[in-house]
Amino acid sequence: MAIFSGDKREGGEHPRRRATDQMPLSIVAHDLTVTGDLVAEGVVKVEGRVKGSIRAGNQILIAPGASVEGDLHAKEAVVGGEVRGTIHATDRVELQATAVVEGDINTPRIAILEGARVTGEVRMDTAVVTTA
Repeated sequence: MAIFSGDKREGGEHPRRRATDQMPLSIVAHDLTVTGDLVAEGVVKVEGRVKGSIRAGNQILIAPGASVEGDLHAKEAVVGGEVRGTIHATDRVELQATAVVEGDINTPRIAILEGARVTGEVRMDTAVVTTA
């Protein structure tokens, strides 16, 4: 039961954690459709469908096969599915090869993998990027 215990690795050291490991995680499962806006302090992972805007204090993850009809507001957005709306990220946006974005992207940094599709403007002026 190492998941729930404070067990250390061999050698007495604690396993290294990513910054997002300490954040609360909210998941919209693949068989779920949410109609309305979502607000969370940590990480929001969408595997199903959201018809509304999403605001996350840290990160929004849109899995391949998932879809969002609304705006995204977070520090970081990683998109593998479909987004129909504007993406506002104060840190970065990553579009995976399976991503389809129909809307604008506002972020200071962006990574677009081959195969991703964007129909809209990409603005990388840090003065414009806000989560409001």
